[in-house]
Amino acid sequence: MKKIFFIFLFVASSLTAKTQLIVSEHTIKFGHVLSLLNSLYVDTVSEYKLTEIAIVEMLKKLDPHSVYIPKEEVREMNEPLEGGFEGIGVMFNLLNDTIFVVNPIPGGPSERVGIRAGDRIVIIEGVNVGGVSLTTKDVRSKLLGKKGTKVNVGIRRRGESEQLDFTITRDKIPIYSVDASYMINDSIGYIKLNNFGAKSMIEINIALDSLLRQNMKHLIFDLSGNGGGYLEIAAQIADQFLQGHKMITYTQGRTVGRQDYFAENRGSFESGRIAMLIDEGSASASEILSGAIQDWDRGIVVGRRSFGKGLVQRQYPFPDSSMIRLTIAKYYTPSGRCIQKSYENGYEAYTHDIVNRYNSGELTDADKIHFPDSLRFKTLVNGRTVYGGGGIMPDYFIPLDTSINTQFYRKLIARGVMNDFILNYIDSKRKMFNTLYPNFVSFKKNFEINDEMMADLLKFAANKKIVPEGDDMKRSETEIRMIMKAYIARDIWHSNEFFQIYNEHNEVLKKAIEVISDLKTYQEKLMK
Repeated sequence: MKKIFFIFLFVASSLTAKTQLIVSEHTIKFGHVLSLLNSLYVDTVSEYKLTEIAIVEMLKKLDPHSVYIPKEEVREMNEPLEGGFEGIGVMFNLLNDTIFVVNPIPGGPSERVGIRAGDRIVIIEGVNVGGVSLTTKDVRSKLLGKKGTKVNVGIRRRGESEQLDFTITRDKIPIYSVDASYMINDSIGYIKLNNFGAKSMIEINIALDSLLRQNMKHLIFDLSGNGGGYLEIAAQIADQFLQGHKMITYTQGRTVGRQDYFAENRGSFESGRIAMLIDEGSASASEILSGAIQDWDRGIVVGRRSFGKGLVQRQYPFPDSSMIRLTIAKYYTPSGRCIQKSYENGYEAYTHDIVNRYNSGELTDADKIHFPDSLRFKTLVNGRTVYGGGGIMPDYFIPLDTSINTQFYRKLIARGVMNDFILNYIDSKRKMFNTLYPNFVSFKKNFEINDEMMADLLKFAANKKIVPEGDDMKRSETEIRMIMKAYIARDIWHSNEFFQIYNEHNEVLKKAIEVISDLKTYQEKLMK
């Protein structure tokens, strides 16, 4: 794109005079209510808190993606898409005056010491912060700091009766979009993208250049779990794969004009076979990219139905540095599909949609997914049938494998027991690993999780009161061995090596490899 505006799914908009008048009348009414409360209400009130509550609840009634962002959270919101910072490397939320770790940044200082998603930070430098009224700014001021400085934290973890104490050495926390990029075999390259951030195009270009230098002929582009990001970045990436002046997406709203996004530049990979991987966590910009590839019959889409977010937000800042992210338009795939799923049943129902899909069997059986004929569209080259109104439906549906998901396996992962075991194991064996496996290639080829390690894991888990029951081990053992090896690869090297191990058991990836390796099968699918 010649002009890049780094905003969250940006669409230029303007308010008409009539709209401004309506807003002005209601603003006066709202201000009058606040004035009455401040002047006459029986108890002292905080206009600030009442206004914040009113804004939050008002936006919640509109759609699930129009939200108010307090000024303290604006910087935190932008960091994952904009670059990096110095601190302990966690994404957190404040809920009921509790600091919940949403995720430790992969490879960051918190993950390295064993902080896990779901942990609750209750002590910082000996001071209780659990159940104490804190703002996001307060938490950031305690956890952020210069590289090399240390902070002591106390953690409460579900399933653990005692507090866990950690000393974390702050570090520079780069936030990368590309989790992995490598050659699967002599002709097929693989890229996994975790979001569409400001620097994603730079990372994608580096990855593509590297793979092409390794004689890549075909590409698997993994958007599994990718929740989206900047629309413009999605358009730039699509431009790498689409020939000519093809439309990538367009946006349109009630008060904003239509804006079209086209492929403009010669891309670095416009002719090789492509497979896009998606799942129920792929949303927004991921759906723009995979939808464009599907609509132009440029490649196949493999996995499970995507999330279904087709609403465009624009950020409107306030003088106090807070802002609202307001839905002003919908985006559409080149064939005219709006893939936004319904939110008519309210915010709570919308947020539980993935759970409902699981319970209804949609994640394990494609026949349980139903689209009305009114949402039927045709691809733009071969006239294949595709559907809108509820995410991108893949060309090849791969069911979620629930057979390995035993209670024992879930506990090992959810409580961080396996990760803790591997961290301890690597700490005691690092010198041995460096000697026996001087590079990842030798590790991947020669290292296996032996029975002794499995026995040690079981003992470690038993000490945490986690033991297998029934046929738990029979069902989950292969997956457990794979995850252990992948964790070791990540802890010694990086996430790129983690995925090279993890993907050996990735059924979605296996199907993609199978299809794009066979020209006849690939072409036949694009014709149906």
